[in-house]
Amino acid sequence: MTTTPTGDDPTLSPFTGWTRAHWEQTADRMLTAVRPHASPRGALIDLPGPPSGSGRWSDGLEGYARTFLLAAFRIAGSGGQAPGSLIERYADGLDAGTDPASPERWPRLDELAQARVEAASVALALHETRPHLWDRLPERVRARVVDWFTPMLGARMPNCNWVWFQAVVGAFLRSVDAPWRPADIDRTIDLTEQWYAGDGWYSDGDEIPGDHRNFDHYSGWAMHFYPLWYCRISGPKHTAPELAERYRARLRRYLADAQHLVSPSGPPLFQGRSLTYRFAALAPFWAGALFDATPLTPGATRRLASGMLRHFLDAGSLDERDLLTLGWYGEHTPIRQNYSGPASPYWASKGFAGLLLPADHPVWTAPEEALPSERRDVELAISAPGWTVSTTAADGIVRIANHGTDHAAGDMLTTDNPLYARWAYSSHTGPDPDAPTDGDIAAAHVTLVDAEDRAAHRGPLRRVALDGRVGVSRHRAHWRATDGTPGPVPHGPSPWVTTASVLHGPQEVRLARVDPDAGGPLPPLRLRISGHAIADATPPTAATDERGAVAVHRPDGLTATATVLLGPLSTALARTTGRSAHGRHSAIPYTETAGPVEAGQLYAVLLGLHGAGGTPPEGEVRVAVEEDATGARVRVSWPDGAEDELRLDPPRDPALG
Repeated sequence: MTTTPTGDDPTLSPFTGWTRAHWEQTADRMLTAVRPHASPRGALIDLPGPPSGSGRWSDGLEGYARTFLLAAFRIAGSGGQAPGSLIERYADGLDAGTDPASPERWPRLDELAQARVEAASVALALHETRPHLWDRLPERVRARVVDWFTPMLGARMPNCNWVWFQAVVGAFLRSVDAPWRPADIDRTIDLTEQWYAGDGWYSDGDEIPGDHRNFDHYSGWAMHFYPLWYCRISGPKHTAPELAERYRARLRRYLADAQHLVSPSGPPLFQGRSLTYRFAALAPFWAGALFDATPLTPGATRRLASGMLRHFLDAGSLDERDLLTLGWYGEHTPIRQNYSGPASPYWASKGFAGLLLPADHPVWTAPEEALPSERRDVELAISAPGWTVSTTAADGIVRIANHGTDHAAGDMLTTDNPLYARWAYSSHTGPDPDAPTDGDIAAAHVTLVDAEDRAAHRGPLRRVALDGRVGVSRHRAHWRATDGTPGPVPHGPSPWVTTASVLHGPQEVRLARVDPDAGGPLPPLRLRISGHAIADATPPTAATDERGAVAVHRPDGLTATATVLLGPLSTALARTTGRSAHGRHSAIPYTETAGPVEAGQLYAVLLGLHGAGGTPPEGEVRVAVEEDATGARVRVSWPDGAEDELRLDPPRDPALG
């Protein structure tokens, strides 16, 4: 699918060519495309695709609510002058959807939990279009809308970003002089403080208070987005100045990190759930510009935003009907969660919030500026999620090594979610969204493999260290029981696996040490360490050099490599079909022990990921180890002269990790 017909403007936008007109035309295309799928009065938009776990009725409401959010940004951003009949269409749908006697009625909020999610989009859209839509509705319709919202008051919400749906609806009800419930808002604010992990980052809920492990795009497109919109809807009369400033300061700090998690070529980090929302990842960046809460200049904000939206469009995220599909680029249904339906991708509407900024705002009028990661290589540690980050200017790739995020709870053994518990993620590659079945080779992995070729799981991981380019974590290897639940290893004590990542430029040294539980012997297990999955429409090519290093290549130059540095490992290649959101065919370079892993042995592998122009510097990466009574001191020496030191010690008390 090509981009919009407006010509590029290389003077105003030397990096992307895009202007505000491109954004408006893209919004118009998307809103026009859903019209054939609307019910007669437009209350339900039933898009093609597999239904969500909540069913088609819920999906129809979702189609209305999420596209209404896009329509609201378009309407408000044009001063009510959006083309076509957007205002009339969504007003008529609102009338029919809230009419209990209508065949197009929406599920009530006390009838279907998913409707509460969509209620927040409806409330936010009504607020933004108030002079153009809400204020012109007949009183009977406004009363029915209030009645439809009212069951949200006091409703039991999951302890995650859902509480903000309740607060946003409550704020809207208060703003139109309808009954509201202060306790709902107080609870939301209090829980949000509990989930704040520092340095601008929120965990999306915690099953155990203070156990921050749930980090993904929800930190930006939900946990930062809704608090500031709650303040916007509430206005100064109902928002303490210190609360609004707290949320602005946190977003500003978050964006200082988040800007490095988006490739200058467009794609954001492929990590976490709900990835089918795609350019919803722009929501915190637009919120930063709207609420004066960003460290980015106006030109850099537009450069990042236009780069991401154009990237997804050029990569085929809109199909031949101009519909967003369930997928990342084209349709890829394995990316779905149970709650994902055919209209779910339209949470991407949040990525158009920048249209609320007037056309003469500097974000739209200032020339685009290069992002920091385009001007230089960037390496940083992000403490809250436990990530080390490396971006390279030569190829625009973002890479993270993960030693803090697993979406687990406390000490409970869990089956790994590959979108959270892998050792590495990037902007250009990603793991199979489905948990691999026994016998599969998973990308970005460190695992023990038993005699039945079953791979062990990582969660819960325990962070040991995060310092500069170095991350260290530890976990107790465990296997899925025959009924699908995780359980203790069936053939002996569960080993402890201590792993480390040293991330520098396009390369990562990944180290592993395996120790038996409670001093017992290790079962006969193999160790497997894998690199990034390279995916494309056709099978990637692969080659092995004279040293045994394996490399996987895509025609555009994207390359993943694996080289043994320490320990009795050998390299290999695994291929899959239909498993990757980045392309039908994928290949994964990996290493594995031929025989049983040795207790206390240090294993090290050099894993690379680079694009055209981003080839690693020539020369060897060396790993030196000094053993002492407490463990191993490791020195990593890079070809450019940089050095890193770390310790990789076994757990002193295996019961505590």
